Amino acid sequence: MNPFIHIPYYPAFDAMTPENAKAAFQQLLPEARAAIDALEKNAAPTWQGLMTALYDACHPLYDAWGLLNHLLSVVNSEAWREAQESVQPEIVAFSLRVGQSKIFYDGFRALRDADTASPCLTDTRRRILAKVIQEAEHAGVGLRGDAQARFNAIQTELAQLATTFRNNVLDATKAFSLTLDTREDVEGLPDALLTVTAQQAGGDPQQGPWRITLDAAVYVPFMMHSANRAARETLYRAFVTRASSGGLDNTPVLERTLTLKREMANLLGYPTYADLNLSSKTARTVAAVDGLIAQLAAAAHGAGRAEMDALTAFARASGFDGDALQPWDIAFWAERQREKDYDYSEAELSKYLPYPNVLDGLFGLAQRLFGIRIVPADGTAPVWHPDVRFYNVLDADGTTLAGIYSDPYSRPATKSGGAWMNEFRTRRDDPGGCVQRPLALMACNQTVPVGDAPPLMRFDEVRTLFHEFGHVLQHILTTVGDPEASGVNGIEWDAIEIASQFMENWCYDRATLQGMSRHTETGAPIPDTLFGRILAAKNFRSATALLRQILFAATDIDLYARYPRPEWPDADAVKRDCAQRYSPVPTLPDDRLLCSFSHIFGGGYAAGYYSYKWSEVMSADAFAAFEEAGLGDEAAIRATGRRFRDTLLALGGSLDPMDVFQRFRQRPPSIQSLLRHAGLGEGKF
Repeated sequence: MNPFIHIPYYPAFDAMTPENAKAAFQQLLPEARAAIDALEKNAAPTWQGLMTALYDACHPLYDAWGLLNHLLSVVNSEAWREAQESVQPEIVAFSLRVGQSKIFYDGFRALRDADTASPCLTDTRRRILAKVIQEAEHAGVGLRGDAQARFNAIQTELAQLATTFRNNVLDATKAFSLTLDTREDVEGLPDALLTVTAQQAGGDPQQGPWRITLDAAVYVPFMMHSANRAARETLYRAFVTRASSGGLDNTPVLERTLTLKREMANLLGYPTYADLNLSSKTARTVAAVDGLIAQLAAAAHGAGRAEMDALTAFARASGFDGDALQPWDIAFWAERQREKDYDYSEAELSKYLPYPNVLDGLFGLAQRLFGIRIVPADGTAPVWHPDVRFYNVLDADGTTLAGIYSDPYSRPATKSGGAWMNEFRTRRDDPGGCVQRPLALMACNQTVPVGDAPPLMRFDEVRTLFHEFGHVLQHILTTVGDPEASGVNGIEWDAIEIASQFMENWCYDRATLQGMSRHTETGAPIPDTLFGRILAAKNFRSATALLRQILFAATDIDLYARYPRPEWPDADAVKRDCAQRYSPVPTLPDDRLLCSFSHIFGGGYAAGYYSYKWSEVMSADAFAAFEEAGLGDEAAIRATGRRFRDTLLALGGSLDPMDVFQRFRQRPPSIQSLLRHAGLGEGKF
């Protein structure tokens, strides 16, 4: 049986191939078209007759398509690319066929306007209907003739451009490597990085050679620790020019994407793509996004300049004799400054953070806050790679709530960079009382294990793991039974980062950090003295970090709301202008970082990168509730955690995110918690 057809609860990832994917869609596409045709003829304006029936008609196709795209992101190959690209135009056409159905659209509106006393039409379902109606309008249901044909052509081309963009970034990342041959070449590198890079080069950790790549698990610590300035420059220039030349050049891809999204928005009656996108977000307007950026920039600008001046002074006092710090110097000297000011090194801290212990500590935190247990269940569900683990999630009474796949390690040749959460199953309550349990994935690109020794995690990798686990928690702890609003579904994009960023705060909680740390040699947890230094260093260069996020958010909103302008002849000019306004760190003239900015050109953050900071206003304020309760008061922490679970984790897209937040906090969010956590505001608990 084809594993992409009649997919069981646990997808048969171990049996899925590009060949059976292509064969499956040859059957699934005509079946879905036939089901839609039949439903249009017989649809009744009731929840079961329209919404449930439409979900059932589309789900087999969309389920298979989602799994195909997942495999493309974790076991990428030419065969998987060809399979995905061969099907994608037909998937886009089918989605437009459904979204532009006047019969369905009229049915949605009739159902929305039905008798308010109907027991089937809950407030959640009314919210779902409002979103479905808006999605249909954004899908071009109101267009006719040439306008609709042009809109559909744009949608098809945009889907292909996004795929091309992501593939070019992956290929450019894995195409570059720098081989270093002598101990002098690798001076300053931690032992763990020497081991990993020697393994990649087929060398010896102490004798070399060492293969340095642009994979984040290698690139980031190399830039922080390598005393080889020439090598840092080579690596940095390669990183910021990825996918910007030759056959992998994303410059025309991103320019075409910007042009098409402007045209698409105009066809729908919006002046810019940003206006179109924000109409379905909590921010609503470009002015609101501009206001957030301005408020954060005002708080961080002076501190960011002061941080750069302090770093320059430190580097000069420590032996730097160049004219000025260059971009490839920043991470190196910042790490030296942090080591001196706070008296610990990243390598020292990493020895306390073996991945298995960190994961156990993370799961222990989930039990402490939310009353759930996460237990290994390897063998329960097929997986796509030997690195992947599977876990069951149990409630306090032992009931199985959900399942989690974890794919933690970097595979730069076949796995997309970064970290993400994905959903394979969403909670769905059927009228007979059966509940489909959620299945979620947390994917990271952490340092790979070497031999039998557990990999040691950098603290940034720990924060990333906590972040993705926050997304997972919001999906698996949902109590919403309608899949359109269950888990992470139906949540406005600029509120989707609340739970994930909330979880990052726990990396600085004493009980959490000490509970998940075990020294790789002694087994001892992080001592109080080291914890104190980590906490003291929490806001080291925090203004610079905030300004970097502001730079990305401002560039994104300028590109989708204001570009082109006479002073911006190309997209890169927008980035250069924003860098001059916001970044205290110098930018190279040949920097082409937009060519690898997958968030806004190959992902879902176009005109939405501000969402990280928009969400962080609420996530920081949510964590402040735990601070107010008293982080040492276990009873208060558990009670606050239960309230967080019952609101921000449980309610999904069933309510406006602001309403959900106010149910938890009993007031609107305040930006002060975010600024205080970054060391840029007043007040302490």
